[in-house]
Amino acid sequence: MAAELDFSPPEIPEPTFLENVLRYGLFFGAIFQLICVLAIILPVSKSHKTDSDSFEPKNSETVKKPKATVPQISKKPKKETKKKR
Repeated sequence: MAAELDFSPPEIPEPTFLENVLRYGLFFGAIFQLICVLAIILPVSKSHKTDSDSFEPKNSETVKKPKATVPQISKKPKKETKKKR
């Protein structure tokens, strides 16, 4: 009875090239997602100091120019129609 049992490992075919590409692509995608999530969660310390003298400080006296509105040609005026009851 012990001779009938076969405990050898099952025959597993070698993965194809496409399966390898898919496998490593999924690993790469998972690592990329982890890096993106960690970049959002962990704050980035700013080690270099910017020269504030070279930039013009903004104050309340600075007058902002209003943006000119460009008429939109694609919009057609709506026709006024009476409601049908």
